[in-house]
Amino acid sequence: MTDLVAAFKLALGNYPTGVTVVTTCHDTKPIGLTVNSFASVSIDPLLILWSLDKKSQLHPYFTTAPNFAVNILASDQEHLCTLFASKIPDRFAQAKWSTSSLGLPILHDTAANLQCKTFQQIDAGDHTIFIGQVVDITNAQKEPLLYHRRHIGPIPKSFYS
Repeated sequence: MTDLVAAFKLALGNYPTGVTVVTTCHDTKPIGLTVNSFASVSIDPLLILWSLDKKSQLHPYFTTAPNFAVNILASDQEHLCTLFASKIPDRFAQAKWSTSSLGLPILHDTAANLQCKTFQQIDAGDHTIFIGQVVDITNAQKEPLLYHRRHIGPIPKSFYS
């Protein structure tokens, strides 16, 4: 590993993010994975983005999906973060979820769910950036789950002191 790559990993590993599980269907079967590369892009139109390593087994399914959902995990959903980051074949068998009116797998009890139409895909090195146009939102106004330096947890209560 070069010095620049090591410095890059150190710098970005020290940047806290929220945690999401991005879901879609392939041949009517729900698929999903833990993603922390999630960000807002635009208000007009409503656009968000996330990225996926091209080596991921799910990459071909997301590149052909017409839509997807971003499930923003709540502070008490560390188990879902770990589950959807694992290699377990049927992750949905161990999660509470339902199919939305748009036909997307939606995880229960999350902080929010954003259902998106695939707007654009951008080839970006060893990843693909997925931009989605938000077509439906459910907000539960729960505290989010955070990721920082390979640790997962809620916002510390002292943060708001």
